Amino acid sequence: MLTAVETKSVSPVFVGRSTELATLRTALTRATTDPQALLIGGEAGVGKTRLVEEFAGEARRRGAVVAPGGCVEIGADGLPFAPFSTALRRLRRELPDQFAAAASGQEEELARLLPELGAAAREARRDEQGMARLFELTARLLERVAAEQSVVLVLEDLHWADASTRHLLAYLFRTLRTGRLVVLATYRSDDIHRRHPLRPLLAELDRLRTVQRVELGRFNREEVHRQIAGILAREPEPDRVDDIFERSDGNAFFVEELAVAADEGCCTGLTDSLRDLLLVRVEGLPESAQRVARIVAEGGSTVEDRLLAAVARLSEDDLIEALRAGVNASILAPAPDRDGYRFRHSLVREAVSDDLLPGERSRLNRRYAEALEADPTLVPADERVTRLASYWYHAHDAAKALPAVLDASVEARRRHAYSEQLRLLERAMELWDVVPETVRATLRPVDYAEVYPPCGCDPETTPLRYLDLMAEAAVAGRLCGERERALKITKRALRLLDEEPDPLRAAWFWEQRSRLTQALARGDGWAELATAQDLVRGLPPSEVHAAVLASAASWSMLHQPGPEAMADAESAVEYARMVGAHDIELNARLTLGGLMVDAGDIETGLAEMYDVMKRATELGMDMVVARAHVNLPSVLEGVGRSGEAARLLREGVHVTRRLGLPDSEGWVWGNLAECLHSLGRWDEAAKAAANAQRLEQSAKPRAGGSMRLACLAHDRGDTAEAARRLAEARTFFGTHDPMPQYALPMRWIAVGVAAAEGRLPDARAELLTALDTGLPPGTQRYGWPLLLAATTAEADAFGDPATDPGRPEILQRIRKAAKSLAAGVPVWRAYDLWLRAELLRAEGRPAPDEWSAAVAAVEALERPYDLARVRFRLAEALLASGAGDDERARATELLRLVTAVADHLGAAPLARSAASLAQRARLALIPATREPAAASADPADALGLTSRERDVLRLVAAGHTNRRIAEELFISPKTASVHVSNILAKLGVSGRGEAAAVAHRVGLVPAEAGNRLGAGQSR
Repeated sequence: MLTAVETKSVSPVFVGRSTELATLRTALTRATTDPQALLIGGEAGVGKTRLVEEFAGEARRRGAVVAPGGCVEIGADGLPFAPFSTALRRLRRELPDQFAAAASGQEEELARLLPELGAAAREARRDEQGMARLFELTARLLERVAAEQSVVLVLEDLHWADASTRHLLAYLFRTLRTGRLVVLATYRSDDIHRRHPLRPLLAELDRLRTVQRVELGRFNREEVHRQIAGILAREPEPDRVDDIFERSDGNAFFVEELAVAADEGCCTGLTDSLRDLLLVRVEGLPESAQRVARIVAEGGSTVEDRLLAAVARLSEDDLIEALRAGVNASILAPAPDRDGYRFRHSLVREAVSDDLLPGERSRLNRRYAEALEADPTLVPADERVTRLASYWYHAHDAAKALPAVLDASVEARRRHAYSEQLRLLERAMELWDVVPETVRATLRPVDYAEVYPPCGCDPETTPLRYLDLMAEAAVAGRLCGERERALKITKRALRLLDEEPDPLRAAWFWEQRSRLTQALARGDGWAELATAQDLVRGLPPSEVHAAVLASAASWSMLHQPGPEAMADAESAVEYARMVGAHDIELNARLTLGGLMVDAGDIETGLAEMYDVMKRATELGMDMVVARAHVNLPSVLEGVGRSGEAARLLREGVHVTRRLGLPDSEGWVWGNLAECLHSLGRWDEAAKAAANAQRLEQSAKPRAGGSMRLACLAHDRGDTAEAARRLAEARTFFGTHDPMPQYALPMRWIAVGVAAAEGRLPDARAELLTALDTGLPPGTQRYGWPLLLAATTAEADAFGDPATDPGRPEILQRIRKAAKSLAAGVPVWRAYDLWLRAELLRAEGRPAPDEWSAAVAAVEALERPYDLARVRFRLAEALLASGAGDDERARATELLRLVTAVADHLGAAPLARSAASLAQRARLALIPATREPAAASADPADALGLTSRERDVLRLVAAGHTNRRIAEELFISPKTASVHVSNILAKLGVSGRGEAAAVAHRVGLVPAEAGNRLGAGQSR
């Protein structure tokens, strides 16, 4: 009813900010091709809101939809996701059809942000993916809504943002890729002190090249002059401009306050105190208006009209007159998005609130709480419980505050706002001891505790315990990333359980402690899991018992696969079935299937995993479905069924994206990169690995993406990039939890990199470290490539055994380790045969029969690069063992196949090796074509040297003996001697040194070769 009242302190002229406004305009233009993200910072009162309003007006005139949302401060408590809820509500109102289409099928999840979409889905069990899923669905919703319509999402007052809002904003800034979208957020830079929770987010966003920072400075004198002229609607006196500029220091809001105060003749009483400056015009209001201002200040950022009337207890006419006075004085303003009022500037509200007496503040909060309890419709439904909790808490009524705070924590949990849930639960724990026992006795676990069953108790009738709150807080802390706080809570809970033993509760807390220990890089978590297992051993079946066994089986599968892991998984399945914990059962069966495959029961294990995927899909257990699309393809790849795995992973990308599970999608992309590498689709593999790195947030999956890129770089001959990616993987992985699925592949990459750089001792050290640690059962998919890489490094560096006494011991260690690895599927048998042939090569024996067997085994697989490698070695062995016409013909055909594959994949080292071998063996990989004879400028032709003699001369210049020349060119030492004699005769020289000098002089060999020869011959 007061929306038409003029606020005369606001200048109708938009002053300054031309550069900043141009930046925003440019962002809106660029948003037609890519989403834009901007942060606007500046001190309180500097003009951030005015700049945003000016830009929003221009954006609307250009056809964009502007969806504003402000972070809400209620006392000291922000509402979870408040700015996003408000902005989405505006989007839904402005673009109803587009919004409905974009949200279709995900309404239950998105209702956590926008309750109008329906009842939020209830999840069977909370985990780290819940909030990530909500974030992913929100990002995709915005991209779809803005697919054809420009949208400006404005989030104001980020300094008040709750942690969940900050996390969601960071996620959007990192992941938005499409849509005509501008995301704009503002914050007070002067409020961001060293410990302010927004500071880490700002530091993170500064590292993103996609985010622009706009910092607003204060006005200069000319801009202050123009602002005052706009406010007064006349030219101000120069002395007054000087005075206001000096006292405001160019702060736009202070200029407004001082200009109006001076114009109203009340400037003489002002002090230099900011608080007095902000309060002076409030104190000039009628008493009733001052009273209403104090009530509005304590009600939150915005107070609804009906709630204000209930708390103020004034007649309707008196309330309207008081509000009119506040609005006329530009102190209060109608709320833009609801029937209510707010302070025109938050600085004034803070000053009025700070000026309240302690008892006055408590009394006002009590009146707010009582009014809201009497009529819950006074505020929007999605804010009701949070605001009631805040009012009762600040009213200092513990008996009323505790249940209200617990209700608010449940609502925060429902919305995946785990940071806010943790804060509320900590507040509940703070209130616990001061609340009368009679009040606590009325609280029930069924209403407030979800993370684990009250062991041996009926949740409907048993009173809520302090340990229940600690359990909820521990999980909330883990899910929101506050793992240190969560770990402290679990430790404190376990100390309490030492005083009042409860094995099942203690086991649950130990299992949580294991997870947190691993996440915080404090260890591998096994000691904590073992303690939990000891506590549940011998107890009746329970969900806690099943969960502990499932965690132990999963841990063992990743660290020490074997019979004990299998037994734990089987027990977990059995116990979960007994207590009806279907999600635990399916997860344990998925682990069990993987362990069966590792143990050699391939088809049974795969059938189990396929059945879990089908069953989880039927039951709608999204987290199990996602895990199955990660684990099952990984197992298929491990047994050599790469094509089947790749098809499932392609499906997994769509499934995890549809479910809004970005972390699972990151794992899927990483596994797909591995499969595509095996299948010889290297360009696609590189893209998949890049997608994995983009989506994955936790360290271990990022290490997997880096390993995939390191493998690709190594196989393509970019050793420097491979080394960089390997170092990156090791940084992500750390050293606290050496799981074989990460540690062994990193060792095998390190062996290859060291060998490529000529660092054989380092390659050996990597191998020996792995062998000393051991190759546990079930790790054959990682062990075979490691042993093969180490043996290849030894064979490539083959020389006189007398000069390298360490080689026999290394090869013996490799043979011994190979005996411990399973070879029960084609891919493992192929590696076994390949390794046997490579070991013989490392001992200087060509062994063409062994290489033929390896080729036949690899030909049955879907691995073109591996096939090209063994074909190359077979060609090499054939030429070295006799080089008859049949062998040379077969070698030629093999090398042609190798070259074709190497060129297609970009495997430069393999292509070079094939070309070099063909040249040394005088094999024509490309059929010769007849060309007209022409005069040759080649000095070798002028000297009458044949092609073979030129090859021999090159090796003579390198200082090789006749025997070494024979080995290089696959000829006999006698033939090599004849070639050398012919060369000396044709060059007219008497010795090898003179021949090298002539070759160098006429340009038959590189200069460095000649220099090396000269040095060698002089000795």
